[in-house]
Amino acid sequence: MGTLVTGAGLLGASFAQVAKARGERIVFFDLEPRTEFLKLKLGEGGFQIVRGDVRNLPDLVEAIATHRIETVVHTAGLIGGRVQREISQAFDINISGTRNVAEAARLAGVKRIVHLSTFGVYDWRLPLAGKITEDFPLGPGRAYGNFKVAKEMILEAYAAQFKIELVMLRPANVFGVGHFWGGSSGGAKMQELMKAGIAGRPARISASEAADVEYVYAKDVGAAIDLAATVAAPRERVFNIGNGQVTRFDDLVAAVRQVCPGLTVEIEPGERPAAKSEPMDISRARKRLGWEPRFTLVDALRDYHADLSATRRPS
Repeated sequence: MGTLVTGAGLLGASFAQVAKARGERIVFFDLEPRTEFLKLKLGEGGFQIVRGDVRNLPDLVEAIATHRIETVVHTAGLIGGRVQREISQAFDINISGTRNVAEAARLAGVKRIVHLSTFGVYDWRLPLAGKITEDFPLGPGRAYGNFKVAKEMILEAYAAQFKIELVMLRPANVFGVGHFWGGSSGGAKMQELMKAGIAGRPARISASEAADVEYVYAKDVGAAIDLAATVAAPRERVFNIGNGQVTRFDDLVAAVRQVCPGLTVEIEPGERPAAKSEPMDISRARKRLGWEPRFTLVDALRDYHADLSATRRPS
């Protein structure tokens, strides 16, 4: 049997690094797979690529049946500000595509779906009084978060009706060596900081990204996905995945400077977003999945620096 990963981006590749090491057979399902990126992350072998579109149900069913898939890790979709800018296309990819993933899993007899959601599902407009648990109210109002909520609801309905095991992860702002085609402005910001630091040039950061936020390293998320795919079906279905603290933007820059001394940052004109004053509560993931972050922020940045220096020419 094997695992189908919808989307060949940072999260899918980070999971595959862990799963491949334990001998799992990985099949990426992506409309425009970036083969060189996957080779960069995973090496030359140990995975397969199927060019397909989550908006096409027959493509999904055929891929699952042909490759004898038992688990689906669903990462495909547009994210961040790109959803707001391309709201109709995002609806088709994110919501209709998720319905197709659930229906294909039903038709092909998939045992488990692991869905990558986001801490963006929470309604951050509400007053905060402590760490954010998985029971905090959902629906932030903008398209990205609301669509992610809808994706969770679709999958929960299918799981309940058709007895599919479902585990959904809500990561904080994920960073690591990636290509960010899907629209992760937060991930692109972190990569700009690191590339600029390595190249010795100023990092240009939009004001909208100069926020105080909770981060989590992609390799920690990859480990969380692998646990979500392999542990005995937990009683709960939803798990926060973060580092347990909100990092001020100035503190983030200071942390990057520990790895890239001399980094300078230029903030483009604009309004900075409201800070997230409370982190997520990750105790459920620790208790039920056996997961907790392995990297501190500075340790993650050092590892990121090493990966980026070894695999990319800074610009």
